[in-house]
Amino acid sequence: MKLSNFTYDLPKELLAEYPSDQRDESRLMVLHRDSNKIEHKLFKDVIDYFNDGDSFILNNTKVFPARLMGNKEKTGAKIEVFLLRELNRDQRLWDVLVDPARKIRIGNKLYFGEDDSLVAEVIDNTTSRGRTLRFLYDGSYDEFREKLIELGQTPLPKYIKRSEEDFDKERYQTIYAKNEGAVAAPTAGLHFSKHLLKKLQIKGVNLGEITLHVGLGTFSPVEVEDLSKHKMDSEELIIDGEVVNLVNNTKKNKNKVCAVGTTVMRGLETSVSSMGTLNPYRGWTHKFIFPPYKFSIADSLITNFHMPKSTLLMMVSAFCGHDFMMEAYEVAIKEKYRFYSYGDAMLIL
Repeated sequence: MKLSNFTYDLPKELLAEYPSDQRDESRLMVLHRDSNKIEHKLFKDVIDYFNDGDSFILNNTKVFPARLMGNKEKTGAKIEVFLLRELNRDQRLWDVLVDPARKIRIGNKLYFGEDDSLVAEVIDNTTSRGRTLRFLYDGSYDEFREKLIELGQTPLPKYIKRSEEDFDKERYQTIYAKNEGAVAAPTAGLHFSKHLLKKLQIKGVNLGEITLHVGLGTFSPVEVEDLSKHKMDSEELIIDGEVVNLVNNTKKNKNKVCAVGTTVMRGLETSVSSMGTLNPYRGWTHKFIFPPYKFSIADSLITNFHMPKSTLLMMVSAFCGHDFMMEAYEVAIKEKYRFYSYGDAMLIL
């Protein structure tokens, strides 16, 4: 498969700028791989496809407010800083993206907050990820983190052109988010309401959690025609013994394991034993899944509708079958499904 296999034309009006009124009432397209049948439902109908003993695996990462708006020293030029990764806790070093990048040089100072209460100095201008900043802050580490959260904005994806609104703080976060560290939401999970999770549990469906801190690299378009040459950004992954036992027992009992999102699917496939079972894991993953690929753990997937040429689209293709996926996207455009992070969902069985 080549990069050019993963293009499609999306009408601009199908790009979701806002979430649905209710989390679990977004639309759901159901794809049956065994028959190539496509159904049109609401997300809350997902419960009808699972039974007692099946397991949903969720990504409990929590998005932190990674977008800071600052000003450059002397000129006062507006600079947007996107926090990507903490490099050194004691030295307050962060990998960041800056926009506009051309205006920033090593040694430049950036000021944040109305009273310039947070200052950062550019110390590296040449990293593959953008820039490295050292934050100059006298308080304790906890106070520094609180300051970042106070000044930071929800890191909405770039294609959402509107400003952050109050509801984004809650809606661009899953209801089960608990481990802070992502700069983008695991969007398949945004469709779950407390009520729906409760109903699933009452039906006997198990809920397990892993943590994969989503980085921007997940959403970066691939720029090489030969997919084997693409390098994924590393993202932190934690799979504990409890979820390992749940997944392996579910499979042993011939029940369904549903990966809620491409991040969960990537996480599970990162830590597979030679016997095809799941192992505990704590570390970093840069796993890139594209066709052809044999999946070992999950046999169903909940996901959103993804950008052309994205690694997410490639993974869905590997799981769903390329032709069936492209047919489903054609149908989604015709039926006016909403695309991307705040958009509608797909269940692949």
